[in-house]
Amino acid sequence: MDFLLTETVGSSDPSPTNRDFDAAEAGQDDSVLLDAYSRTVVSAVARVAPAVVNIDVKQRVNLRRGTRELSGNGSGFVIAPDGFVLTNSHVVHAASSITVNLPDGREYPAQVTGDDPDTDLAVIRIDAPQLTHVRLADSENLRVGQVVIAIGNPLGFQASVTAGVISALGRSMHAQSGRLIDNIIQTDAALNPGNSGGPLVNSAGEVVGVNTAMIRPAQGICFAIASNTAKLVAGWLIRDGRIRRGYIGVAGQNVPIHRRIVRFYGLPLETGVLVVSVDKKSPAERAGLREGDLVVAFNDQPIGSVHHLHKILELSILPAESRSE
Repeated sequence: MDFLLTETVGSSDPSPTNRDFDAAEAGQDDSVLLDAYSRTVVSAVARVAPAVVNIDVKQRVNLRRGTRELSGNGSGFVIAPDGFVLTNSHVVHAASSITVNLPDGREYPAQVTGDDPDTDLAVIRIDAPQLTHVRLADSENLRVGQVVIAIGNPLGFQASVTAGVISALGRSMHAQSGRLIDNIIQTDAALNPGNSGGPLVNSAGEVVGVNTAMIRPAQGICFAIASNTAKLVAGWLIRDGRIRRGYIGVAGQNVPIHRRIVRFYGLPLETGVLVVSVDKKSPAERAGLREGDLVVAFNDQPIGSVHHLHKILELSILPAESRSE
């Protein structure tokens, strides 16, 4: 009896069950997944962060009492080893002086190579050796739910990193010029003032977007300009210093077209652009367009909205190899 009693007291710790082993394995799997996610983010940041720069800007503003100098900052990233830096137009537009701070502590003055407020993109250039540059990915391959990483200098805190996912694709938003920007990426990777112009990066360490805006009252609703748009615009800015767009000289508004008219003429769309006014001596006036006319096509392409007309006008001046089918 003493032996049995001693055995019972000595075995106070219960033997492990299959459930215990399952819980331990599940916990181990979670830690492995977490480590894999962390390694992915760390690897992507290591590839891109050396190319991300802080941009300090000064701007002179004319006031009633004289001229005042304002200062601000934003982000950007090196896209070519010869010193071209891509950023947002609203970061450097109308700047009187621009200073670029590299991650290694070097500081250089910069000049604006090209600025396009209509897409909120700009290219500046610094004269600096040994620059690390990024690789721009094909944003057409992005998928909703994909992991993305934002790198920038929010509120002056340099080289800050946030991570999230792609919340939606194909959004549109208005630039400060009032024009619509297409193919906007929505993400929940946190952005703050100062992040503007920084890169949005995929898990492979490739830039898929240019961080541009956030909705301040909301949380987790941030936007980036797609890398394919950035590649196209940056190429034109580096080559010509500006974006040339088609012009016909009309003001219009979107209107529905009666179904009877659509059926009678065999129109592909049930909306069009009503001409509200025509600029004098414009291509539209020379072509005979008048107030009250309805535009339903341009160059044999159906037109359903003012924005659609703008888009086709932009494509009409691009080289054939640059046009998207």
